[in-house]
Amino acid sequence: MKKLALHWQILIGMILGIAFGFLMTQVDWGKEFVGDWIEPFGKIFVNLLKLIAVPLILASLIKGISDLKDIAKFRNMGLRTVVIYIATTVIAISIGLVLVNVFAPGEGISQKTIDNLSATYEGNSNIQGKLATAAAQKDAGPLQALVDMVPSNAVAAMSNNSLMLQVIFFAIFLGISMLLIGEKRAKPLKDFFDSLNDVVLKMVDLIMLFAPFAVFALLATVVVTSDDPEVLLALLYYALTVVAGLLLMIVVYCVIFALYVKKSPLWFLKQIAPAQLLAFSTSSSAATLPVTMERVEEHMGVEKEVASFVLPVGATINMDGTSLYQAVAAVFVCQALGIDLSLSAQLTIVLTALLASIGSAAVPGAGMVMLVIVLESIDFPSDLLPVALALIFAVDRPLDMLRTTVNVTGDATVASVVAKSLGKFGKPKVKDWDDHLDEVSS
Repeated sequence: MKKLALHWQILIGMILGIAFGFLMTQVDWGKEFVGDWIEPFGKIFVNLLKLIAVPLILASLIKGISDLKDIAKFRNMGLRTVVIYIATTVIAISIGLVLVNVFAPGEGISQKTIDNLSATYEGNSNIQGKLATAAAQKDAGPLQALVDMVPSNAVAAMSNNSLMLQVIFFAIFLGISMLLIGEKRAKPLKDFFDSLNDVVLKMVDLIMLFAPFAVFALLATVVVTSDDPEVLLALLYYALTVVAGLLLMIVVYCVIFALYVKKSPLWFLKQIAPAQLLAFSTSSSAATLPVTMERVEEHMGVEKEVASFVLPVGATINMDGTSLYQAVAAVFVCQALGIDLSLSAQLTIVLTALLASIGSAAVPGAGMVMLVIVLESIDFPSDLLPVALALIFAVDRPLDMLRTTVNVTGDATVASVVAKSLGKFGKPKVKDWDDHLDEVSS
């Protein structure tokens, strides 16, 4: 009997998780049962993915750069990567602005709904935390992002997944330095990182055996902890506008892939599906990164030196789905609160959302911090900021899941385009967890 493809296994796990979650909402003890006995398995899975994210970035990026054997190739790859990421982010923000201006979802929100949402969420500790984080970022200098990119302690940077950009900087710095000392002198260190890379990729294969059960736990937890359905219904028009924009962005990726890579977009979506489904379940580009790298390299054929650079950088600075959400959310709250936005203010949203996406952490909830920064850039009344976040807080988690899926899809698209442009898009070389089992079995 043919083994069921991984993306179908994960999809079945998601559907069963949602169904089980709804079932548990119908009984008094359901939420407590899921929290005690189901949710921990989802957390373990996400922790395992985060556990290997830093070793994978370090090993694969150093291996990829040292394999190039030419700094000029690295410069060309880096420039193309950044330019394409910026271009796709501008497209995403523009799609969001067009949709929110055409459909105007904020004009259908009544004052009663605004008051109810404000009373429910304005004092929420999560919202207050997002406001405090955004205030700290706003007070930083214009070059603070560059300062934050350079670690003062490489080991400390590797101990914190939110400092991924510092790990990437160290890995690139080390990889370039290895190139400069010559192949012979660098060989012992290169052999170490080559071996580490193979081991970590094998860890990805083993972790993915647990994926269908983990997404069951993650989705069941999301369902039982979701907000009042009536509140979600009030924001349905706004949520649908965001979803429409995110779906359009996936269409844009498919068109880019088909035109430039010259392969079927359906094939692309099939190969990247497990990473998309995990991104949806975890709401974290960083946690999904090991799986994205494995799918892009082994199942799509992007060579390691490209995937190992483009994907970690993308997980950190490429937030197309999140940027699109910023555009829709910023205009939506202004429409709901009766604040007029000029053309210059909307152009400011494009620029600020672009810059904010580069510095945003690849973790759940970072989008709301970005939103505060975007709103403050258009002189949004500071006393209304808690109200603005309260307006969208109820549907932020499901939309966060969807926009993370778009972020991951964008990373895979750009990796494919860059690889194709450099002649490094080859045939897939699929590996399985038990490929070398005969070597260690008697």
